[in-house]
Amino acid sequence: MPFYPKAFHPERISILHASIRHSSLAVLRAAGINLILLQCLFLALFSYVFGSLSQQNTHVHNINIVFVDYDDDGLIGSAVREAYQQLEGPAFPSLVEQSPSQYPEPSTLFSTVCNIDYWGALYIAPNASTRLAAALTGSGVYNPDEVFTLIWNEARYPSTIDSALVNNLGVLLDMARISYSKLNGTQPILSMLNGTDPVAVATFANPWVLQSNNILPTTQGERLVFNTIMIILILLQEFFYVGIVNAILAKSQFYSRLASHHIVFFRLFISLIYTFIGSLCTAGAIWAFRYGWHVNANQFVLTWVVIWLFAHLNFLAFDVFTIWIPVQYVPMALVTWIVLNVTSILLPFELSPAFYKWAYAIPAHSVFQVLIDVWSSGCNPQLSYALPVLFAYEIVGLALTSIGVYRRAHYAGLAQEKVEKVIQSTGGEHPG
Repeated sequence: MPFYPKAFHPERISILHASIRHSSLAVLRAAGINLILLQCLFLALFSYVFGSLSQQNTHVHNINIVFVDYDDDGLIGSAVREAYQQLEGPAFPSLVEQSPSQYPEPSTLFSTVCNIDYWGALYIAPNASTRLAAALTGSGVYNPDEVFTLIWNEARYPSTIDSALVNNLGVLLDMARISYSKLNGTQPILSMLNGTDPVAVATFANPWVLQSNNILPTTQGERLVFNTIMIILILLQEFFYVGIVNAILAKSQFYSRLASHHIVFFRLFISLIYTFIGSLCTAGAIWAFRYGWHVNANQFVLTWVVIWLFAHLNFLAFDVFTIWIPVQYVPMALVTWIVLNVTSILLPFELSPAFYKWAYAIPAHSVFQVLIDVWSSGCNPQLSYALPVLFAYEIVGLALTSIGVYRRAHYAGLAQEKVEKVIQSTGGEHPG
């Protein structure tokens, strides 16, 4: 017996048969058009993503660090300034020196970093130069950890900020150590060094160690996917369920039988329940693997609520796609939406070309800013723009999907009338 016998039926004709020539050409034309559209789409998406990452190093100067010298313009501060003059350029963070009178206490520097006025704050402790000079002569107690302190928030793009900020400041302080030994010529520094004192020699070799005042240490491995795979999975999760819901409702003939406003509330109810559970699972997964991450139960609840809002507005967005976009183009809309969202949070806008700042209007960028604010206890105050963006998508999505239900119900009613007319014309027998 042949394998799938109907597939080998002798009445099947060749693709070159005259009777289907027109259909064959139409199929080829449609396939060709979509081939071109897909190639152009993916070329554009690749270019968009790569463009956002292009020449990232040349934008590092947009990372601003406030520098305050509480050492009364001592030799250490002069060494830092000289080192920065050598390193200053597009590939190095901008060191913005401010007067101690503007930031009289380190706590005020903490506040300015928390308020994201700067990406970080570097300051020199009072009397650091005097204590270092005394240590070099072997006549004083000296702790190299009490010279430089960096205040920063690792929760803000942790995989990027580590290299752009911390590593570069390490290079700056290494250069400053060399500059310090040469400020008055190498000989004067060496002449004051007590070579018989091991502490003095150790101090000369390693005069300072950068201390980190990290608002929220974010070192767990999953930090690398917060702004990539996590967002992609949330979007796919909503897209798949939109397709399932649409298929179930179409098969059940709800659109041709139920009151339209009842369908609106039914869809809203199941979408809220689905995204409620999905966001709980996502937040739970983040917390389950938070080893070494100092976040609490209140932040868990807020994370859950924020992800719930983001998930639901994307459920609505994908439903809008299926309502108003021809079905063959819905996958194109899906991949475009995913790429636009993920690209908006791959890097801080400071490290991307200015064109990409339009993505402030993309919901993934807003939700990521809100999550950073939640996780770092308010040290990313961008809620004033991020929450309105998210709620704007939610409200517009609710309006368009509600209209879409009436649209589907209208066309389902027309299709039902057509079927009934065919039944009547065939004497009451159901067609087919």
